[in-house]
Amino acid sequence: MNTLKLLLSDIAWPDTSIEQKLCDEAGIELVIAPDSSEETLSQLALDCDGILTCWGNITSKVIAAAGSRCKVVSRMGIGLDNIDVNYCTSHNIPVTNVPDYCLQEVAEHTIASIFALGRHLNLYNLESKAGRYEREVSPPLRRMQGQTVGIIGLGNIGTRVAKLANALEFRVLGFRQNMTKAVEGVELTPLNELLTKSDFVTLHLPLTENNQHMLGAIQFQQMKSTAYLINTARGGLVDHRALATALQSGEIAGAALDVQDPEPPDLSVAPYNDPRVIVTPHAAFVSVESLIELRRSSVRNALDVMLHGQSNQIVNL
Repeated sequence: MNTLKLLLSDIAWPDTSIEQKLCDEAGIELVIAPDSSEETLSQLALDCDGILTCWGNITSKVIAAAGSRCKVVSRMGIGLDNIDVNYCTSHNIPVTNVPDYCLQEVAEHTIASIFALGRHLNLYNLESKAGRYEREVSPPLRRMQGQTVGIIGLGNIGTRVAKLANALEFRVLGFRQNMTKAVEGVELTPLNELLTKSDFVTLHLPLTENNQHMLGAIQFQQMKSTAYLINTARGGLVDHRALATALQSGEIAGAALDVQDPEPPDLSVAPYNDPRVIVTPHAAFVSVESLIELRRSSVRNALDVMLHGQSNQIVNL
């Protein structure tokens, strides 16, 4: 009997010890791609029975190369925008993800960003190190307690952010696709109203064909001139050119961007070079604990389908 093979499209950490150990224990051969180009992945997929991916683009060409051997495409993360899920679904190939990892990490990063922006920590740091040791800032500092946080997207992460924000005595507004589904401690609010009322607007939803650049010039014009944007979801949700214009014209006060489009972005241009913008390298999900959970869970999802034909984390069938 031929050994089943699992293709790992890309490596996002220093080693593959966790992935290798789980595959060895299951009697599965782990095939590690030397690069994540479509050509390389397509060639390797010819001889593989499953695909495990972090950031690599798993296109229809890559999946088709595996043909009928392909039993699963497993995402090492939550979002699925780097996988051709429609192709998988049409060919009855399960796609899995890890929807419950890093919830606390991203929520904590979001709250940290809110305080860093609201208390001007980034700007104070830059100005002080440049020899300008002054307290005067614009907009002026306000007490954080009682300010309004507007959460767009109330899935697992959005609701976790809401819980933390409530504990810190913020007022919490929320917008979601199903506005009839209540969330404890959140005032469900139409998007336009949320934008006009919030002191901090934070994004927590997947990127789809329908919400590309959902925050653009019109939306920034609706926000308070003293408001801030936080994005720890997907870079494509924000029109970054429009954001740069909004900052330049004073339509909003600043932003914290953990996700960009593309990644990495050109950090020498606006909005990334604006001192009012905090840029982090898609790191909101990172902690020692979350990465161990992610790697173990995503490999087990793939192995469950390859060996047993099922997984609790199949998203498309």
